[in-house]
This record gives sequence, structure tokens and C-alpha cells, in this order.
Amino acid sequence: MKKTLSLFALSLLGSMPSLAANEATVVLQPSEESPIIVKEIYGQFAEHLGTCIYGGLWVGPESPIPNTNGYRNDVLNALKDLHIPVLRWPGGCFADEYHWMDGIGPKENRPRMVNNNWGGTVEDNSFGTHDFFNLCEMLGCEPYLSGNVGSGTVEELAKWVEYITAEDGPMAKLRKENGREKPWHLKYLGVGNESWGCGGNFTPEYYADVYRRYQTYCRNFNGNRLYKIASGASDYDYNWTEVMMKNAGHHMDGISLHYYTALGWSGNKGSAINFNEEDYYWTLGKCLEVGDVVKRHCQIMDKYDPNKRVGLLVDEWGTWFDEEPGTVPGHLYQQNTLRDAMVAALSLNTFHTFTDRVKMTNIAQIANVLQSMVLTKDAQMVLTPTYYVFKMYVPHQDAKLLPLNVATPVIKARDGRDVPVVSATASVKNGVTTISLVNTDLNEEAKVTVDLAGVSARKVSGEILTAASMNDYNDFGQPEKVTLKSFDKGWQVNGGKMTVTLPAKSIVTLSLK
Repeated sequence: MKKTLSLFALSLLGSMPSLAANEATVVLQPSEESPIIVKEIYGQFAEHLGTCIYGGLWVGPESPIPNTNGYRNDVLNALKDLHIPVLRWPGGCFADEYHWMDGIGPKENRPRMVNNNWGGTVEDNSFGTHDFFNLCEMLGCEPYLSGNVGSGTVEELAKWVEYITAEDGPMAKLRKENGREKPWHLKYLGVGNESWGCGGNFTPEYYADVYRRYQTYCRNFNGNRLYKIASGASDYDYNWTEVMMKNAGHHMDGISLHYYTALGWSGNKGSAINFNEEDYYWTLGKCLEVGDVVKRHCQIMDKYDPNKRVGLLVDEWGTWFDEEPGTVPGHLYQQNTLRDAMVAALSLNTFHTFTDRVKMTNIAQIANVLQSMVLTKDAQMVLTPTYYVFKMYVPHQDAKLLPLNVATPVIKARDGRDVPVVSATASVKNGVTTISLVNTDLNEEAKVTVDLAGVSARKVSGEILTAASMNDYNDFGQPEKVTLKSFDKGWQVNGGKMTVTLPAKSIVTLSLK
């Protein structure tokens, strides 16, 4: 891999600093006008796919696996530590084949269905609306519903909203008969999912009209205010955003965007655990490209919405590799290595810089699917390296962004992608400044000089996530091979500057008081 020197935000830093190999500078730029890093950027996603719901979140009250009313205790406790702000459900592609009335009432009377999108698995609908909203209450997070537009009717979606949020009326009566007296709070409503593909194969012009129609009948009951989200583009489809903003922008509160770090959508996506250095750097370069993609979509949105009223929601993102050998085809079970943790940290650092327009992101997915937080096998559970990144980054939720500039060497990856050796983000909340630093270099430590610009650092503590190998992961026989450790000797503060020595392939978060 070829390493060169690059400088970001050069105009603010002045002349090019003189840096040796793997030296970087970070300059904090505190500003009263800085935006808040909305906590919803740390959103999660749970689809009826593989063992994400059944076996991952839900085992049923009769299960020998320790549970609370059917929800796994180990997973619940682990997720509570992430302070999850919002959870998206029931899909994904499953959403546009899901008929919500099949998932209410006595469980023994619920119809079964075939999950045609994901492996042909038989779905018994034992986890439905009540179970999802109860889970959100237990986690203390906002529910985000993906409504069925592809195969569902306007009436069906309208009645689902009424069932959930109305105090009185026929749907409220039905909800009460099913055991829930008070309505739930519902803020986020997705009107369809991937309507350009599995959600109906719409053209953007046709979907814009369909969206306008469906959202019209999704009413606000009893003071509940819906935040209506249009199904947005995949990756580089800028025309979809253009048409939607032009034809339906005034009827939406948000529009989605999906961006996966994947080799492609046909053939071999590569192994989640068996990869080389070239694959590692290519993956990081691909994940960082989300910044350019988000910027282009934001520029289109600015044409039609200069006041930034409409939010951009990256409500599916993460790595997508080949399924693990021996697992069920279509269930998208993949392992999670230190490389995935790097993707998570770099992606979150990027999303922070767009928080004026990006109002939510949702990593795919929360359990046992793609880049998950936890993996389960019967009564066992392990936390993934990605989980630990989300735990390290909790202090950034709803914190004030501290703009910064980074001068760093750059590693040239395959296909001409650039990977900065050092990535950084910073925020302040309740008098505590949090700085997160990433060293992507697999082989060399990075010496980072942080200009604190007056930020107090009388008391400093830190955590680090790294591993012996880029391919290391946690599994049921080795649950803590990649885990958080204290980072208390790799930094020094002197004269308003902090020097941090980042080990190779490491993620560090420092708290300054």
C-alpha cells in the first residue's frame, strides 16, 4: 500500500505542516454555532430476517433461555448499555410483505407466512406490533415503523397508525381488546422501503405520487405527531432524490438513503473473516465514500429545501459480506471482525459532519444479521467489535459537535480510494469533551498532536479497541478476543496540546474534563 500525505480543510489550517510518516495533527475549532450530533445517528434496525428477531431479540416466555416476557435478558441488558435512541422495524424488504393484522391477537390464532425475501423461512407472526412497541419501551427508544406500500393498501397503513396512536375509535377498541389500553407514541413512519427495488420496483415519478397518497391518510391522532419518511435512494441514485424532492418534498419530513459497504450485488462479496490487507483497505475506502454520496444527495435536497426542513436518514448502512459457511442461505449471518469496527467508527465520524441534514442513521442490523451488535447461539451471546464502537461513542449522542481539522498521511487503496491513516471526531456535553481517534494503519502506530484550542484537559480518561490481527473476532468459544480496554498511558497533555500515540489498527476515545 502506498502512503502519501493529505490535508483536510487546508484553508483553515494555513500552510501545510511538516509531518513525518504516521504523524497527524488534529486542531479543534470550538464554535457557538456548532450543531448537535443528534442521538438518532446511533439508531438500530431489526428486520424479520434470519435469527435477528427470533432467537436474537425474542425467544418467547416459555423458553429455557433467561428472558423477560419473552425478550432475552442477556441481549436486553447489552443493548441498554448502548442507549439506543431509535429502532427500525419490521424491515427492510420484509416490510412490504408484512400485514400487521397477522401479528395481533392470540398468538395461537395468527396465520403463518413464508418470508420470500429471506430464505423462504416460515414466519409464524408470534412477534408483532405489541411485542415491538413493548421492546421499545423496555429499551427506552423511539419506534420507527416501515409501512407496507409494496403489497399493502392505503387503508391498511392508515389503520395501523390508528391502532397504535388513537385514544378512541374502532382501531383503538381493537388494540384495547388485545391488551393495550393506552396508545403508544409513534414518531417515525416510513412510507415503504426500497421502493425502487424489493418494495415494488417503482419508478421515482410513480412512487412520488404513491407516497403523496399514502402519507395523506396517515393521520395525527391525539397529539401524536408523525415524522413521515419517504423511501429514498440506494447509494449513487441521485435522480431518485431529485425526483422525490421535486415532486413530493413538501409532503415529507424525511427521506431515506441506503448505503452498504459491499463488493457488489452479484457473485462473491468476500469473506467476513478471511481477507487480506488489500481487502481491508479497500473496505475502509468504500465505507468512507459514504461521505461523498451523502454530500451529493444533500446538495440536491438543498436545491428544493434550502432551509433543511427535510431530514436525510441513512436508515440502512454497514458491511455486507458473504454468509458464513454452513449457515442458512438467505439469513445473512456474518461474523464481525476488527475491520467491521473500523467501518463503524469511520462511518460515524463521517455522519457527525453532516448532522445539519442527516437526522438519523440505522446500522444493519441489531442481532445475527450483517454488521450486528450481538451474535446469539441458543443460550449463548457474544458482543461484536462493532458493539464496542457504539458503546465507546455513547458520549457523542446529543453532544455539541466540535469542528476540527485533520492533517494525516493517506493510504492508497485498490480502485483509487484514499484511506486516511487518522480519522477523528469530537464533541462536548455537560462539561466533558469527547475525542474519538482512529488509526487505520495495520502495521504502524500513529502519533497524533491535538491542538485543544482552550479545551480543558485537567482530567483525562480513555478506552481503546484493537486486536492482534485485523481478522480477529468474537465467537462463542472466544467471546472476548476483541474487547474494550483502558487507555491510560498513550497520551500526554502539555501547553494546550495533547499528544496521543495510537497503536496500529486501533480506535481510541478520550474523555477530557
